[in-house]
Amino acid sequence: MHSVTSSAGINRRVLISTAALLTALSGASIPSSAQTASSDGVLPSWNEGPARQAILDFVRATTDPSSPTYLPPEERIAAFDQDGTLWVEHPIYTQVVYCLDRVPAVVAKKPELRNVEPFKTVLSGNREAVARLPIRDLERILAATLTGMTVEEFHAEAKNWIGAAKHPRWDRPYTELVYQPMLEAIRYLRDSGYKTYIVTGGGQDFVRIYAGQVYGIPPEQVVGTAGGTTYGYAKDGTPILTKEPKLLLNNDKAGKPEGMHLMIGRRPVAAFGNSIGDRQMLEWTGGGGGARLRMLLLHDDAAREYAYGPASGLPDSKIGSFTPALYDEAKKKGWTVISMKNDWSRVFPFD
Repeated sequence: MHSVTSSAGINRRVLISTAALLTALSGASIPSSAQTASSDGVLPSWNEGPARQAILDFVRATTDPSSPTYLPPEERIAAFDQDGTLWVEHPIYTQVVYCLDRVPAVVAKKPELRNVEPFKTVLSGNREAVARLPIRDLERILAATLTGMTVEEFHAEAKNWIGAAKHPRWDRPYTELVYQPMLEAIRYLRDSGYKTYIVTGGGQDFVRIYAGQVYGIPPEQVVGTAGGTTYGYAKDGTPILTKEPKLLLNNDKAGKPEGMHLMIGRRPVAAFGNSIGDRQMLEWTGGGGGARLRMLLLHDDAAREYAYGPASGLPDSKIGSFTPALYDEAKKKGWTVISMKNDWSRVFPFD
């Protein structure tokens, strides 16, 4: 576990994504062309092919008592990254949008910040100027919007924002921009006796707010970047926890296996990701014996969602980067690369 102090209590993977504010995207998604979808009622939004078959074969190999790789229920652990694996992460991580949107409310409570940088720049609405803010300034914004309140106050504020905010491209709530095939994979694994976890570089408290509603995953099964809290008392004597600007766990890259060991206590046997931030999670998953399922989602469908890599010659991206080196490692180690374009007959529940 990383024990460091940060003025924002959130990892730099989230910070660097602010540069994506320069991207202006609009328009509705384009329906998928007719493809060969499954016909047996299992994983219905997955087209017939190696990716879908890998999931089916893995579940059979680990749940059939006669299989040499059978796993007892307590060992059936599946880990899912969230941003870019379970829901849309472009053009900018959802939690970063939340933090920037919270600046006016913070300034309303502390008017002295109105003409102080970087709050002044954010209030200007100049996205290009916001994208140029240095990391130190962004950390000040995150510290101001994610800490200094009780955990209940944060929960209420974030829940209200999630219920009202909409993605600029689809004009739908962010919680509707989840991938239908991944929802089916979660359900199929759960129906097969698996306990499903979200293992994310995003803020643990933030993701826990909607994980149950969106994925059917309770808060205790969300492992994310975690900030510190301090125990104290409200004016009426009620015990409270206050969120502090101290980073306890940077749950990204190598932090993911560390976080899973800390929070779960078991090595997963199935792991789903989409970027270099998930590499160590898949490596850790494959470090055990027996059957293993390791899958990476490649965003190669600009018509229905987005296309970025730079693996497979796709455009480079600071958000959810899927590098050629990661692609080569996947092929070498037998990880399954999911093509959004070819392996999914539909992307979103509303398609």
